[in-house]
Amino acid sequence: MTVPRLLVVTDRTQARGPLPEVVADAVAAGARAVLLRDKDLPLPERAELARELRAVLDPVGGLLVWGGATGAPAGVAVHLSAADPVPAARPPLLGRSCHSAAELGRAAAEGCDWVTLSPVAPTASKPGYGPALGTAGLAALAPGAPPVLALGGVRPGDVAGCLAAGASGVAVMGPVMRDPAVVAAYCAALAAA
Repeated sequence: MTVPRLLVVTDRTQARGPLPEVVADAVAAGARAVLLRDKDLPLPERAELARELRAVLDPVGGLLVWGGATGAPAGVAVHLSAADPVPAARPPLLGRSCHSAAELGRAAAEGCDWVTLSPVAPTASKPGYGPALGTAGLAALAPGAPPVLALGGVRPGDVAGCLAAGASGVAVMGPVMRDPAVVAAYCAALAAA
C-alpha cells in the first residue's frame, strides 16, 4: 500500500464505543488506513487490539499502522513520535509526527514515507505544540518534506485547503472516534480535490 491519503488515528478515550467497532464503522464508511495510537495500553492488550483491527482492515486491503517503535509486530507499518528513534529493523512503511521545520528535516533525512504535521487548526487533543499552523504554516513547511498528512482540527471542509497548501492527505482522530460515519465526508473531500 502506498502512503495513505486519509489516516484514522485511534484514541479509545474519545471513541463512542469499543475501538474495534468504531474502526469497523470507519472502514465501512471508507477508511483504509488506521494508526493504532493508544500507547498507554500494556503491550499484550495493545497487541490484541492490533490483531482485532487487522481483522477489520485485512478484508478491504487496509493498512494498520503501529504507533511508536516499542512492541511493533514484525512487518507492520510504524508511525513514530517526534522523539522516537528509528527502529533497527526498518518497517515496510515508516511515518513520523512532526511539528516544526527541524522535525520535518529529520524525517526527510531518515527516509520516512510520510509525516503528520500538526496542529493545523486549534484542537484540544494537541496541547503544548504551539499555535495552530493554519494553511499558511502548512504551505511554508510542506515543501521538501516527505508526503505530509495534515493533522489537528482538520474537518472535511478543510481538506481542500490543506491539499492546496501542499498536504498529500489528512490524519484525523477526534471527529472519527466520536462519529466514524464522518469518514465518508473526508473521503468525498479528498476525491473532489
